[in-house]
Amino acid sequence: MFQKYFIAIVPPEPLLSHIQDVKRFVFENYQTKGALRSPGHITLHMPFSWEESKEDKLLTAIEAFKYTDNFTISLANFSCFEPRVVFINVEESEQLLDLQKKLVQHVKVNLQLFNQSDDLRGFHPHITIAFRDLKKPVFYKLWSDYQHKLFEAKFTCRSFSLLKQAGDRWDVYKTFEFRT
Repeated sequence: MFQKYFIAIVPPEPLLSHIQDVKRFVFENYQTKGALRSPGHITLHMPFSWEESKEDKLLTAIEAFKYTDNFTISLANFSCFEPRVVFINVEESEQLLDLQKKLVQHVKVNLQLFNQSDDLRGFHPHITIAFRDLKKPVFYKLWSDYQHKLFEAKFTCRSFSLLKQAGDRWDVYKTFEFRT
């Protein structure tokens, strides 16, 4: 049986809980719950299917990826992909771009995961607070309310995680620490 997975950076506590509070507030006030189905995260490799009986191979290959440099991730305010997605903006950094590029290449070579290379939009790091079930009229109201709101946070990125679909939600399945 095939299972869905993706690879992401999940911010540490207490920032993660703060992001979940923002997503919960958006749900309660704008009736969009899609973003609540996963913890706040920065996607490094988009969702892919993998045979669950071969999960050990998946974990071993990801564990073999070596990234050694901790780095700071800065979150700055809100942005959007009109007309369906509102997110916390992640400031691009050379380290974040390097991690994503090397990780995508690693899984392409070692696991033959090619779906990320089909994504012509490129890598645009962000933390989604509303998407998918956000209707256009509600999007414009939400975006009007959030386009000038402030959100500032920083954290040290020391790891990335494999998330696994569990019913209609995504849970952190395993976290891989950088090897400093």
